[in-house]
Amino acid sequence: MPRGAQSAYRPAPPPSARPPVRRPPQGRVRRPQWGRRIRMALVTLLVLVIAGGIWVDVSLSRTDALPSDSKTTSRGTNWLIVGSDSRQQLTPEERKRYATGDETSQLTDTIMILHTGSGPTTLVSIPRDSLLNIPGHGVAKVNSAYARGGGPDGGGPELLVKTIENATGLHIDHYAEIGFLGVVKVVDAVGGVELDVPESIKDPKAALDIKAGRQTLDGPTALGYVRTRATASSDFGRVERQRALLSALLDKVTGPSTLLNPFRIVPLASQLSGAITVDNGDHVWDLARLAFAMRGLSDGISTTVPVADGAVHWDKTRAKALFAALANDEAPPKNALGP
Repeated sequence: MPRGAQSAYRPAPPPSARPPVRRPPQGRVRRPQWGRRIRMALVTLLVLVIAGGIWVDVSLSRTDALPSDSKTTSRGTNWLIVGSDSRQQLTPEERKRYATGDETSQLTDTIMILHTGSGPTTLVSIPRDSLLNIPGHGVAKVNSAYARGGGPDGGGPELLVKTIENATGLHIDHYAEIGFLGVVKVVDAVGGVELDVPESIKDPKAALDIKAGRQTLDGPTALGYVRTRATASSDFGRVERQRALLSALLDKVTGPSTLLNPFRIVPLASQLSGAITVDNGDHVWDLARLAFAMRGLSDGISTTVPVADGAVHWDKTRAKALFAALANDEAPPKNALGP
């Protein structure tokens, strides 16, 4: 070995000892990371809900319903909720099954105002035969305002809104319309609606044969229930049934049995896009606020416009007191409640 080689030579260090691999004892299994999986599932669910909401909003039917030149002002928020008896989307078989009759009808079978604000939530039915001044058309039944405006493609909703604003003094902030087929589809999408039916009703004109008592109504039965006039209370009983069904339906829509059940919320979302028509400025989140506002009716007020004779002429003094209270976002006096 040359001189100095020994001092330059250094033996290689021993390989570093690797830490021993810890293995779970025999028979023990590593626990799955449930916390992480739950978080991922919640994030996925949130993304699906947002995406579904956007899809429904884009798919909603829209129309020009709220007049741009409206001069009415009032406090709180007012929805005009309309049930159209249009048969245009019904097949001949569906018209026969639901006993809807004339396919050319363009009237509003149901007209309601939902008021929300600092006062009690209030739902007011307007009898369809109420004689009101329809702008540009003179005095006529309020349910004809929609058709006189040209129907769904000719500004009918806007003329109806103008008629209601002029008659009540309330500013209408939102508009929602549902047709015959929409009622059937939405009720069936949530698995039916539970109602306490106060009396048995048999009405071939509404394809309805129902017994008294608490029961779950499917779509066709629910439609017949809100259409029939074959009771002693006639129109007043009819609007009461309409309010009861609407309240029960929206309560079911916003309940956990629907919102947490993908087998219901997905069909509901798909049906809403074709079942409901809103104003061009309304969105799916406005409909969500409407639905949750309806849950407040359990502590609110459900009534009909006070009338003087039948369902034709309003009691002007009591009706004025009713709508003045709502315009000021106050609870209506009891003597102003209808009929």
